[in-house]
Amino acid sequence: MTKSLFDSFDDVSAKQWKQKIQFDLKGADYNEALIFKSLEGIDIKPFYHQEDLEQINTTVSENSSWNNSLKIEVSDAIIGNKKALKAIKNGAESLHFIILKETINPNYLLENVSSNIQVFIETTFLSLTYANTLNDIAKNSGLDIFLVTDIIGNLANTGNWFTNLKDDHQTLLDIVEKNKHLKSTISIDMGLYQNAGATMVQQLAYALAHGNEYLNYFKDTTSFSLKNTPIVFKVAVGSNYFFEIAKLRALRILWSTLASEYNLLEECHILAYPSHRNKTIMDYNVNMLRTTTECMSAILGGANTIQNLPYDDIYNLENDFATRISFNQLLILKNESYFDLVTNPASGSYYIESLTDQLAEKGLLLFKNIEEGGGFLSQLKSGTLQKKIKESAKKEQELFDNQTITLTGANKYVNPEEVSPALQKPIFSEKNVRKTLLEPITKHRLCEVIDKKTQ
Repeated sequence: MTKSLFDSFDDVSAKQWKQKIQFDLKGADYNEALIFKSLEGIDIKPFYHQEDLEQINTTVSENSSWNNSLKIEVSDAIIGNKKALKAIKNGAESLHFIILKETINPNYLLENVSSNIQVFIETTFLSLTYANTLNDIAKNSGLDIFLVTDIIGNLANTGNWFTNLKDDHQTLLDIVEKNKHLKSTISIDMGLYQNAGATMVQQLAYALAHGNEYLNYFKDTTSFSLKNTPIVFKVAVGSNYFFEIAKLRALRILWSTLASEYNLLEECHILAYPSHRNKTIMDYNVNMLRTTTECMSAILGGANTIQNLPYDDIYNLENDFATRISFNQLLILKNESYFDLVTNPASGSYYIESLTDQLAEKGLLLFKNIEEGGGFLSQLKSGTLQKKIKESAKKEQELFDNQTITLTGANKYVNPEEVSPALQKPIFSEKNVRKTLLEPITKHRLCEVIDKKTQ
């Protein structure tokens, strides 16, 4: 047997590495010069060692492959169907339909969609009848249909239930119990928290507490049927590359821990997509680079399904060019970069394993604090969660404003000859005066103030 090259070198401990670094610093303080303090409260060291894994006992079962998905907003079933079939022809393995009206016939929408295509149906309304129709389609066609239903997410996003707490929960219970042929019936919109400015620890803890509200409600039902169906987590991915990889991995650990307490399926289905929060109007083509790295984070973090964001999504209406470019990015990552050929690519990385463990630990601690404080709905109603997110968003905004956080072409390296594109849809946060039960969690982009000055 050939002797390993590494056998020729002596082992070097973490302590020895640190001593060498301190010597090279020539008197400069190690912690001040080389330790970076993140918004998540995690200190980033200049190097990581095998010793960092000695206290980590949790392993992550990562997804080694993923489905490339395309999101389609549907206001007309026939037009939606044409877009879906075109997307499949162009390489889509999954479709994410946003159904805007209950009058849209899903039979027409899903006509000729082959059974090997994964289908997500997200509605802007709550309807047992609609869910029953989808269940019949799944039964007769063999389609894998995920019904993306999140009544608590709707409350957090809009400030109101679809109807009221009691009726919404009863409808959801009926959907869960009466639609056995759907691959999933409950989802958790974790992306709402990210786009509003929550830290990753907050995103994880709020998603866990959000899901725990569902599990608490369903635990006493006589025919609880989530034991063999996964919860779908919609996760927005930002530009903090390694942290985002660790965030998805930590989510699997945390959900597995919580689900095991209820004797439920410990696996979750992660539907990941790039964030809006760091997207810009100035030098908007740079958004393509941002979405590429964000999709890479989603892949390496083990997302099951990934949909990209068109580079002009924040200001432009849907168009063939931007949609084609965004989907080709995913095709290149899979078919030309071969990201799907490596199983558990992040496993064993000292840095990512350490980040995963710390995010999971901090997320679990915050989750426990939320539960001790009355739970997710209680803290949402009191405005506590909204306040905490605003505080985190303000800190991040300050870092962006003083250029500690850089968005190329927007707050740094600005092209003085840049011309703002024509805006085809509203891009700024507007106060929508309406009666709500509670203060909704609102999404904000970091560049909004800068963008307003260019208009």
